[in-house]
Amino acid sequence: MRIFRSLIPILLLSGSFLMTGCQNSPSSMSPEAVEARIDSMLSEMTLEEKIDMIHASSSFTSGGVERLGIPELVMSDGPHGVRHEHGRDWVKDEGVADSSTYLPVGTALASTWNEDLGYQFGSVLGREAAFRGKDIILGPGLNIIRSPLNGRNFEYLTEDPFLNARMVVGYVRGVQDQGVAANAKHYIANTLEYDREYVDVQVSERALREIYLPGFKAAVQEGGVHTVMAAYNKVNGVYSAHHQYLLDDVLKGEYGFEGAVISDWNAVKSTMGAVQAGLDIEMGSDLPMLATGNVDYSKFFMGDTLLTLVGDGSVEESLIDEKVRRILRVMHRIHKFDERPPGAYNTAEHQAVARAIADEAIVLLKNEDTLPLQQSEVTSLAVVGANATRKHAGAGGSSQVKAFYEITPLEGLQNLLGSNVDISFSPGYEIEREGGPDQALIQDAAEAVSGADAAIFVGGWIHGYSDDWNDNAYDAEVLDKPDMNLPFGQDELIKAVLEANPNTVIVLVGGGPVDMRAWQHDAKSIVQAWYAGMEGGNALADILFGNVNPSGKLPMTFPERLEDSGAHALASYPDENLVIDKTDDIYVGYRYFDSFNIEPAFAFGHGLSYTTFDFSDLRVEKQDDEVTVQVTVMNTGSMEGAEVIQIYVEDKEASVARPTKELKAFEKVFLAPGESSTVTIVLEESAFSFFDENAMSWVAEPGVFSIHAGSSSRDIRQTANVEW
Repeated sequence: MRIFRSLIPILLLSGSFLMTGCQNSPSSMSPEAVEARIDSMLSEMTLEEKIDMIHASSSFTSGGVERLGIPELVMSDGPHGVRHEHGRDWVKDEGVADSSTYLPVGTALASTWNEDLGYQFGSVLGREAAFRGKDIILGPGLNIIRSPLNGRNFEYLTEDPFLNARMVVGYVRGVQDQGVAANAKHYIANTLEYDREYVDVQVSERALREIYLPGFKAAVQEGGVHTVMAAYNKVNGVYSAHHQYLLDDVLKGEYGFEGAVISDWNAVKSTMGAVQAGLDIEMGSDLPMLATGNVDYSKFFMGDTLLTLVGDGSVEESLIDEKVRRILRVMHRIHKFDERPPGAYNTAEHQAVARAIADEAIVLLKNEDTLPLQQSEVTSLAVVGANATRKHAGAGGSSQVKAFYEITPLEGLQNLLGSNVDISFSPGYEIEREGGPDQALIQDAAEAVSGADAAIFVGGWIHGYSDDWNDNAYDAEVLDKPDMNLPFGQDELIKAVLEANPNTVIVLVGGGPVDMRAWQHDAKSIVQAWYAGMEGGNALADILFGNVNPSGKLPMTFPERLEDSGAHALASYPDENLVIDKTDDIYVGYRYFDSFNIEPAFAFGHGLSYTTFDFSDLRVEKQDDEVTVQVTVMNTGSMEGAEVIQIYVEDKEASVARPTKELKAFEKVFLAPGESSTVTIVLEESAFSFFDENAMSWVAEPGVFSIHAGSSSRDIRQTANVEW
């Protein structure tokens, strides 16, 4: 049994890996000296030169001032891998070395519940971005997973603001320790792709503070993120890129953000709206104009129009200076004016990180004594499902990666089992948008599994491949899923293979849940494999055959049906006026399921192991404004494994409506059989607080709170009360 306790042994193979960056001290100059140098630069710049710096100069660069030695800022998509080179005007470069390490996607990273892996993930991204000459990597994606339908959920992390905040800090630090700026996106409340450039998200101040903002706050105050991306959508009637309250008052004021705010591409809608708010760089371009070859990069809302507006006194030049100051500050922090660490490209260490994350990301949802499969007992294996051979790296929209390689599930099984096992493959279905069950393919699959020693179905969602991202896509930018139903007739196929071989293992690929009601109770084992990166097939094979003990935990609730999700039970989706009314408010994800007594298919934080864990001796003690929580967990099974101790806080009596319980701490522990560990966690006042909209402040009311220690939001093992 192999499970990674730490990546340190792997990464020490390359002694420079962890320390190639600047460890959050990107310049040898003091902050005061940097600001003085920026003052000097600004004093030498013309108004035209300043304005050239605050908008795009090509598809993925913003302007520099060659006369003064100020280079362009070079950006790249890449929340889970540096995107391929696409030229200055969106024309894909050919014949260049732009294959990247394809890391597991955001939902997979969050499923590890391992903050150290967040740092390693970011380190790989930053190191490869530096090697490719990028200054800013456009990730992490921090939008809350609110509805199962969002086509871009796979890029994000979780439905929970605390888990979001904890995982993002390591990611940001990992990127920026390599001398590259991370970019926290999409600020804010961008939870659907439907008409994302125009929808108006109506959301309460309390929901913003308790659900949607905490990840961004942590990215700024704990991660020290250098850039933030303003989203497309409106928030309470104002475009995100024009939102003075959210950009200036909250982000730059309350949170103390010192870096640059970049618009999503074409998210700016007016000159005065953008220039007077806290937006610093306008990105995007007119794609139809690009197709004609007549693009003029001065024709931005924050382009040459500002020359006239500053000249006639409509806009103060000091507003332009502040934006340029922030851009220059970012440049200093990422070594644009001195020597940046050189980075590295597709190293063995990077591939090992991708593998380690995949090992800890895959979630065992259900297991009735069928897994792990015993290699010594399998001479024939039937693999069914088109996702067993489909590669996903190059799809999904702006997060697409040209992977150096990608091991599919079928290849992973072949790599593990070799020639000792007869492996057959049956697609079972065809990937066609209008395609339904193909009876001939279903019959072939059923016959294959009926005569095999073991059978594995690999299906689920897919990314699309075409340039418009709509090639049979379900997990992709720009579009959302129509429902939670498995496409391409997969339900009928699964029922048929389970009837032919009741021990068939069901493996689901994708960025989120599917409706499993047609076959869930008949399936003995169900595995959530996500999009697990370049090493995903190898990781899956080792988990299915017990060489790696699964330790992934769901970062989102899997509802039995779409109507059970709070976003659909309580809220409205875009109407003819393009309004998203978030009347589910603070009841997102498990907060809704637990508070309204809705039974999920699989709970937030759920994930099984091939071993068992016992929780005991929960103790809580309050001293001053802190509560110390101690709990002991023991591996009571026969295999080495990992458990995530999840600490939830319940306010027993509050002056406002509060969710039944909320995640406020977690720790992943790795234990040998019979080994135990006592975990100590300190809960600060924030763990007991809610946001009071009348006072516009956080409030921790006196009273009794229950502290729950569990293996998921629905699997609470120990409870103790504390008086706050």
